[in-house]
Amino acid sequence: MRLDALFHNGRFTTLDRDRPHATALGVIGGRIVGFDEDVQGLSADVVVDLGGAPVVPGLNDAHHHLSMRGKRIRELDVSAEAAPTLDALYRAVEERAANLPADAWVTGAGYDQNKIGAHPTAEALHRAAGGRPVWLTHTSRHMAVASTEAFALAGYPDRLGVPDVPGGTVVRDENGRATGLLQERATVLVDRLLRPEATEEVIANIAAGAHAALADGLTSVTEPGIGTVDGIGHGRADLDSFQRTRERGQLGVRMTVMPYITALRDCGPFEPGGDWFGLDLGLRTGIGDDRLRIGPVKILSDGSLIGRSAAMCCEYEDTPGNQGLMLFEPDELRRYILEAHRCHWQIATHAIGDAALGAVLDAYEEAQQKYPRKDVRHRIEHCAVADDAAVARIAQLGVIPVPQGRFLSEIGDGLLAALGPERSRLAYRMRSFLDAGVVLPGSTDAPVVAASPLLSIHDMVNRRTASGQPIGLDEAVTPEEALRAYTVGSAYAVHEETVKGTLSRGKLADFTVLSDDLLTVAPERIGEISVGATVVGGEVAYNDGAALGSP
Repeated sequence: MRLDALFHNGRFTTLDRDRPHATALGVIGGRIVGFDEDVQGLSADVVVDLGGAPVVPGLNDAHHHLSMRGKRIRELDVSAEAAPTLDALYRAVEERAANLPADAWVTGAGYDQNKIGAHPTAEALHRAAGGRPVWLTHTSRHMAVASTEAFALAGYPDRLGVPDVPGGTVVRDENGRATGLLQERATVLVDRLLRPEATEEVIANIAAGAHAALADGLTSVTEPGIGTVDGIGHGRADLDSFQRTRERGQLGVRMTVMPYITALRDCGPFEPGGDWFGLDLGLRTGIGDDRLRIGPVKILSDGSLIGRSAAMCCEYEDTPGNQGLMLFEPDELRRYILEAHRCHWQIATHAIGDAALGAVLDAYEEAQQKYPRKDVRHRIEHCAVADDAAVARIAQLGVIPVPQGRFLSEIGDGLLAALGPERSRLAYRMRSFLDAGVVLPGSTDAPVVAASPLLSIHDMVNRRTASGQPIGLDEAVTPEEALRAYTVGSAYAVHEETVKGTLSRGKLADFTVLSDDLLTVAPERIGEISVGATVVGGEVAYNDGAALGSP
């Protein structure tokens, strides 16, 4: 037998309890065929020396807006790191505008009013851009600010007459003039002018995001929302853009994509007495292959914590009278969930606030009672505020929560301010889910925060905000549990645990080579570990010098 590839002189942590460690791994047809003595003495087309480096199963982000991350890489960066003050943000807009045609849009993303003191205003952006239209998306992606000219192009000159939008908020001054800030579904008032995006732009965004993901050690990513112009996505043909990126050899990571709920529709009868709700031809969760497949359908039920728009049972600590908002009317949300469940979709509902979480769990439970299905694995994206009763209910219903470790540090101080000391103990719970027998995936929600899975694992273990404040220390997990979340858990969250998650014979040969062993290094140093190489299907897709002899 001749191997396609042999990787040797590594310290493999397989996470397979039947064979937890190995030093060599053989690959045929993109899959693992054996370890150590199984491959000893065999020849291979490609032989790679790993130089004694630690190796873990391929890291898998269960909630990562890869195409948006690529767009963020290519557009104006107005994050606190790039523009640490409001004045610096305006200067960045001015500098970008100076190099654009007079009628070109200035688009950017990543600002956080919690860090720079306030939201930008339409008037100040208008001045900074020299009258060009400006559209800056908040780091949460749940709100954005438009300039005066952007409002005018949208049909609202002088920022007057901007209508209210169900499930959204238009912030206005005392004269009724829009200040610039649009929240949740109100963003469509301006954002519709920028979508659908040109196919080549979307492909370039996907390619840039994929390249960056491989450098972060990711071998698989789930993109939570494509295919709409009135929800999440770049346009109706998003899946085609992913296919084209793959055909050009620029989609190096394995992708599971979630169509957004408004991309689904009532398609009419598909059998006597039954109508189909979904995509044409009966396309649904599971269609595709190990490189590109359709996963759950994504639904946004509420807003964000740092934007104070997540639907809460109680008022926000720092904004009395505000309990956030639901993005769909209760009956509309319930219908979406019941219909998608009936037509055999896995469902992934964004629910951050505890009020939203309760509404979604009610709908999941009703859907299963009316249309029983086995091993459904509906998901709660973020699942940010959950009390003990909600944790128990999630376990009982077999639901998968998808919290983000990196939120704890990068936006943790904002979370503490929004929730206060008592309710912050219920934020982004992890230990409680594991103790309840729930499968925990690993994710970042990039580009909302840094995409590095190693930084996220660091925060899952250490749970400190950027200022050093503890945030729910009782919810910390061990390094091995965090690693299992980013491998086994994320695979399970999309029904792929039989081919991914552990390094086992017959599974995909996806793994990540690290600079240090994250299971033995001091917990506070996990974030210092770097990626030496990323291997997808037995081929080195990214190499920072750890894969010696790799072509």
